[in-house]
Amino acid sequence: MKDIQEHPILTIPERKKISFTFNGVPLMGYEGIVISSNLFLNGIKIFGHHEKDNSPQGIFCCMGQCSQCMVLVNGQAMKSCMTPLKEGMQIESCEGLPELPARDSPRETQQIEILKVNTLIIGAGPSGLSAAKTLGEKGVEILLIDDKDRVGGKLVLQTHKFFGSQEDVYAGKRGIEIADILGDQVKILESVRIWLNSTAVGLFSDGFVGILKDHDTYVLVKPENLLIATGAREKMLVFPGNTLPGVYGAGAFQVLVNRDLVKPAEQVFIVGGGNVGLIAGYHAIQAGIEVIGLIEALPQCGGYKVHEEKLRRLGVPIYTSYTIVSANGKNRVESITIGKIDENWMLIPGTERTYKCDTILIAVGLNPVDEFYTKAKEYGYSVWICGDAQEIAEASAAIFTGRIEAIKILNKMGVDISDCDELTYLEQKATIMKTHPPSPTEFACPDKEEGIFPVFHCTQEIPCNPCTTVCPQGQIHTINDAIDKLPYFKGEKECIGCGACVAVCPGLAITLVDYRRDPQNPHVTFPMELTEEKIKKGSTIIVASEDGNLGKYDVIHSRILPQFPKTHLVTVQLPANIAKLATAIKLVPKKQTTIEPIDLYKSERIEDDEIVCRCERVTAATVRMWIRKGVKDFNELKGLTRVGMGSCQGKTCIPIIMRIFRDEGVPIDEVTENTIRPLYMEVPLGTFAGVKREDENT
Repeated sequence: MKDIQEHPILTIPERKKISFTFNGVPLMGYEGIVISSNLFLNGIKIFGHHEKDNSPQGIFCCMGQCSQCMVLVNGQAMKSCMTPLKEGMQIESCEGLPELPARDSPRETQQIEILKVNTLIIGAGPSGLSAAKTLGEKGVEILLIDDKDRVGGKLVLQTHKFFGSQEDVYAGKRGIEIADILGDQVKILESVRIWLNSTAVGLFSDGFVGILKDHDTYVLVKPENLLIATGAREKMLVFPGNTLPGVYGAGAFQVLVNRDLVKPAEQVFIVGGGNVGLIAGYHAIQAGIEVIGLIEALPQCGGYKVHEEKLRRLGVPIYTSYTIVSANGKNRVESITIGKIDENWMLIPGTERTYKCDTILIAVGLNPVDEFYTKAKEYGYSVWICGDAQEIAEASAAIFTGRIEAIKILNKMGVDISDCDELTYLEQKATIMKTHPPSPTEFACPDKEEGIFPVFHCTQEIPCNPCTTVCPQGQIHTINDAIDKLPYFKGEKECIGCGACVAVCPGLAITLVDYRRDPQNPHVTFPMELTEEKIKKGSTIIVASEDGNLGKYDVIHSRILPQFPKTHLVTVQLPANIAKLATAIKLVPKKQTTIEPIDLYKSERIEDDEIVCRCERVTAATVRMWIRKGVKDFNELKGLTRVGMGSCQGKTCIPIIMRIFRDEGVPIDEVTENTIRPLYMEVPLGTFAGVKREDENT
């Protein structure tokens, strides 16, 4: 089993092994972990084959959005990424179109529970939890639901330290820690009920929301107020081979690695240089997975510069103005071909390179999961929306928007909010957190060469203040103490060399330089998060700067501060001419990446054959043909081609098809949009009749 046995940040829990079968083959897995992760643990990445063209099917989102991972569990179709494994489960591939089971007698049903609540919050991520806390502290009756087995949303996938305000959004703590903090604050509130493993499947015109509770009990909930905190889903990218097993979203990768402790790959290549892609690359390295490279179509990465530099310092090649040409392989990813693009986004012939890898992570942005909000507005609900469902931004911004919308609900209810933060104040804070950072500046090397002091290697103004709040001497400031300005060491009091600023920095962008022992060869202290074992004195490490490796040096001291237990502070002695330029350390040199001869399987893949609808295997050529015949109504296109009619109900393909309309010269305002149906998530029809499941294992 390919599970993660050691991790520099995550604690490996005791997990119970149980037996199950896949296509009749006995296997072992971990109880409670979803089926898709258990199949990966057993080296199985092909879950079935599509009935239309027999193409291999695997995972893509791992968040219950795309239905790419559907399997039969004890005879019933279920999403493997959302279904926890239980002892004795008989799991089969969905091959072809299964026959409906014969029934000799009616199924037993149960009464559908109807529940009325003051406020229903859909989504227990950072925004939903923050809203629940604000409302719950006022005694408002709340039902908070989430389709996962724990609260926290995508915070539970994040092992890195977060940016933002330490006071307001717990900056300097890791996402997994913030999830626990927010969850604990809500769990103690008497007026808040939390339903986990519970999915909102539909929203209806009579004011009821249908919820599948605990995977098997259908409940109708009628809220006086509805808050949508459903987060975001990953965008799909169209290219030859985009549906091969081994091509999946960066979020899915984080689910496997950081939540379920599965090592799903040996070599990954990342497509997308935003924060999601950059962070996923760092998480891969923490899990012992080699990152072959990362490409970004823009001339520079869109994510935070400090995230980008963490990868560069560790030897990950980052190619800007590059695109993916194809994912290559017969039944799974075997390599990736990339190519450089010009200012018109056209591939430059002759720039193609092919790299061996077994996994390609797609991190090209997110789309809000806002269908419930749209339908609720249409049906006249008293509805609000927050977090990524409202606007794609960082988790710190989501915490603020959750509070903002909760205060609006309290105001609508007539509850006294005089002791709450002013909406204007919160909205200003949220705006700062959402603002795209400016381009980086040049590193300003301090002139000082005596005593001991921190050196700040962050060169981009992003909202972040942990270093200013953690300094016991109060000597780290920003211009006008603004949270989105670069820090500097004031120096009115002598630095005591505690190292707290080095350990707390989310970007690992602070070093501590000490000239007191030897001005010609000062001691330099670096943060490091890539090993569980404490670095021993005398160990040889590689010191790096933004421009590359500076050489190998021996460790003279290593410590871990109690308040930052997963961050090593490693001290080496460096020549004075490079001491302030050194930015990071690494334990082993980067492996030499092999460039393979180009093999695009051109006879099998041409541009028009690219799949745009994963569920129904509809190609770009088919969509273009009908657009060129005058179709401007997405609903008509659905009827002609079945795009958007598969299991995911258009969650992944609609943005791509709208782009094809635009590429074909059809203005978007002339396209009749897809009609959103009341149901958004797939459930067995018997669920709505209260049919009891025959096998408790399902």
